[in-house]
Amino acid sequence: MTSLAPETPASRQWPTWCSYRIGALPLPVFLPLFAAIALLTTTHSLTNDLSIMIATLATGGFFCAWLGGIVPALRRLGAPAIVAAFLPSYLVYRHWLPDNLVDTVTAFTKGTNFIYLYITAIIVGSILGMDRRLLLRGIVKIFVPLIVGSIAALLLASLAGIVIGVPLSKAIPMIIVPVMAGGVGEGAIPLSLGYSEIFHQSSADILSHLLPVVLFANLVAILLAGILNSLGRRYPALTGNGELDTASVEFLKQSTSTSTEAHPLTIEIVLSVLLYAISLYLFGLLSHQFLALPAPITMLVLAVLFKLSNILPTWFDHAAALVGRFFAVGVTYPLLFAVAIAMTPWASVKEALQPQSLLLITLVVLTLTLTGFFVGRWMGLFPIESALINACHTGAGGTGNVAILTASERLGLMPFAQIATRIGGAITVTLTLLILRLLAGGH
Repeated sequence: MTSLAPETPASRQWPTWCSYRIGALPLPVFLPLFAAIALLTTTHSLTNDLSIMIATLATGGFFCAWLGGIVPALRRLGAPAIVAAFLPSYLVYRHWLPDNLVDTVTAFTKGTNFIYLYITAIIVGSILGMDRRLLLRGIVKIFVPLIVGSIAALLLASLAGIVIGVPLSKAIPMIIVPVMAGGVGEGAIPLSLGYSEIFHQSSADILSHLLPVVLFANLVAILLAGILNSLGRRYPALTGNGELDTASVEFLKQSTSTSTEAHPLTIEIVLSVLLYAISLYLFGLLSHQFLALPAPITMLVLAVLFKLSNILPTWFDHAAALVGRFFAVGVTYPLLFAVAIAMTPWASVKEALQPQSLLLITLVVLTLTLTGFFVGRWMGLFPIESALINACHTGAGGTGNVAILTASERLGLMPFAQIATRIGGAITVTLTLLILRLLAGGH
């Protein structure tokens, strides 16, 4: 009679090669996923069912991130985020991806808008994970570098436009303002509609000129974010590694070392936090319907108000931070992969590659980022974090913020990035259209 020997921990270990990861996935998980998606695609059996799309986006997103991270020097410059955000778009443009995969991913991405679930989880997790006093002080402090940076970028880029022969009537409304307008949905599209009324041109034609400006500005911001991340690694005194100032770092140390209260995180708690975050977004949708306020802005304000009210228990904050971390690790690169296929036309990116436009776009992003670095330092903020928040003012909306903060490895700054992008962009668009209407009326 044969007896079964008890299993030892060593007997259940994977071989060393199995521990190699493609993105977040070890090879024994990635390879079956890749094979299954490839077979479904070649047999035209790929559908936009949720389970299939999770596998498809995870496979594509983590593979792109892995490609971008092969070279260590490029990885530190944000190459994984850049590759995931732009390589799929190029492959679609060259028709090197199967049509049924492109069509299915596009239908799923546009039909579900799951980017809003991602941003909701990241924002709520980041806000609830902060000390409320530090959160309030951070919101107040970031506006000074943003305002100074926006004014400096406008003046320097306008002067540069004059020097290289770009008239101000083109440089300001068609290049400089779109870079700081808050992305596509809240920036380029409202601008195109407003410009069409003021200049009596087709809004579609105007949008075709604004879109590549926004996309290229986002690419420059991602590159700068990677450079800032490398700078922070080399000079640790310049960064709080995702915390805004020294007070935040000290609080984090104290809370980590002195916290003895432990509350077990159950599945029910995590589910409650996720649905709490979704409820805030739903109220944002209602505000958009009845008050015409952008849903992410309302969601952000509600999350901040709940945090400042101090009515949520500590264990709820810890669970929210866990939810945010899960989305940061598990959803970021699949999301970038999906958006690159469905919403980033490579033809529009190519249109932005005109030397004069490139120079002005780069100057705007660089000026905002450098101003954030130095003014933030003067304000008592860590200069790298302040520079990143200013860089997010030039991002392509929520997706742009994801790519920028992923390249810098500081997704915890998402609430402040959303303020820079959404509120900063709304102010930029409103003031621009108001001034242009006044000037047009004057003529």
